[in-house]
Amino acid sequence: MSRSITYRDAIREALDEEIARDPMVVVMGEEVAQYNGAYKVTQGLWDKWGDKRLVDTPISEAGFIGMGVGASMLGVRPVMELMFWSFYTVAWDQIVNNAAMVRYMSGGKINCPIVVRGPANGGTGVGATHSHTPENIMANVPGMKCVVPSNAYDAKGLMKAAIRDNDPVMFMESTVLYGEAWEVPSNDELPNGELFIPLGTADIKREGTDISLIAHGRAVITCLAAARILEEEHGISAEVVDLRSIRPLDEETILNSVAKTHRAIYVEEGKPFCGIGAQIAYTIQAKVFDELDAPVLRVNSLDAPAIYSPPLEAIQLPTADVIVAKALSIC
Repeated sequence: MSRSITYRDAIREALDEEIARDPMVVVMGEEVAQYNGAYKVTQGLWDKWGDKRLVDTPISEAGFIGMGVGASMLGVRPVMELMFWSFYTVAWDQIVNNAAMVRYMSGGKINCPIVVRGPANGGTGVGATHSHTPENIMANVPGMKCVVPSNAYDAKGLMKAAIRDNDPVMFMESTVLYGEAWEVPSNDELPNGELFIPLGTADIKREGTDISLIAHGRAVITCLAAARILEEEHGISAEVVDLRSIRPLDEETILNSVAKTHRAIYVEEGKPFCGIGAQIAYTIQAKVFDELDAPVLRVNSLDAPAIYSPPLEAIQLPTADVIVAKALSIC
């Protein structure tokens, strides 16, 4: 691969390519057009595509998410930007009671191909009401899909898959990762002419033999840092599994990894109670219990609202040192 691009640029490329490919794809949200997006993810797209494809909305999540749901039921493929995923609560009825249920309630006659995207993370000192990680809540709803990419490569390929999916897809990003760069091939370097990652496919980010560190989103980066420490300082080979897609979930990749390493830790920036890790731990013990040489452990954020103080928030979130200590306790 010959180029390195940022996480935000990868998402922008996916949006640009899908707008060009399908005239029914539109991007809507607060400040996504002339202002280029609150995090500059949509920078330049309004200049290129104009008012019909990039639409600024009022500061009313219930209003514009509801508009997007209605448009998607009529064949439009809207990509709706939330300035923070924390504001999903304002549009709870539109997302959960309408978007997720319309196909079932219509007997399969009406699809709702909407993508709701934006940052869902802590670690930036913006307080409890702007730091939610609601992927466990969204993944709990039948009819909904939930995607949390950990890097630019996955963000581009998964966004393209999300836009083409006929179900509502909740696409959760990280403000901390927006400016980070990864190698992402240009389309002319790819055999199929585009980067496309099907939903429901996990990825092994690092091969290992002694323990599986399983995660999603930015926690994958933390796991990779922990895996390096485990190997360099303790001689322990950690495999890092990136879910990429929480629902649909690639159980096979998770279970195969645990069957190989016989130990597992789930790491997430979400809260522990009813978290993603609880579901993964249950799945592992229910399906490959005899392969386990130790209990499945979990590393989460502290079970409290996001702390405003940056030094305190930094230790509220999972750290590589905490993961290493947990791994040593079962290796």
